[in-house]
Amino acid sequence: MPSVWMTDNQKIGVIFCSGGGLFLFGGVLMFFDRSLLAMGNILFLIGLTLIIGFEKTLAFFSRRQKLKGTAGFALGIILILFRWPLTGFLIELYGLFILFGDFLVTIGQFAGNIPVVGPFIQRVLETLAGGRRNAELPV
Repeated sequence: MPSVWMTDNQKIGVIFCSGGGLFLFGGVLMFFDRSLLAMGNILFLIGLTLIIGFEKTLAFFSRRQKLKGTAGFALGIILILFRWPLTGFLIELYGLFILFGDFLVTIGQFAGNIPVVGPFIQRVLETLAGGRRNAELPV
């Protein structure tokens, strides 16, 4: 079944984001390997840019309410590149939580449909979101 709603660039972006996630996961499994974490970050950023477009990506990261998250994410990447992978990864996670925290409720609502564990996952994600129920989605 062809997916009409995604362009070829967006499909390639999904592949890049998935590869970035795999590299990040591998970097964490390999005790915060600096090169895997850096490659995961690069692939994630390229994929995000291909999925939503350059202008929307720039607008997303430069929003006034997202500047703290952008600074944390960028500082985390810089620390990873300067051989502080654990500290950089933790700061980067904080930045990602600030940047993409508005999605937690949406993900929780989707996960709530999973049998048995869905309601628990939904409750945890809504608690982590901290009352962002009607927040404007980041993209």
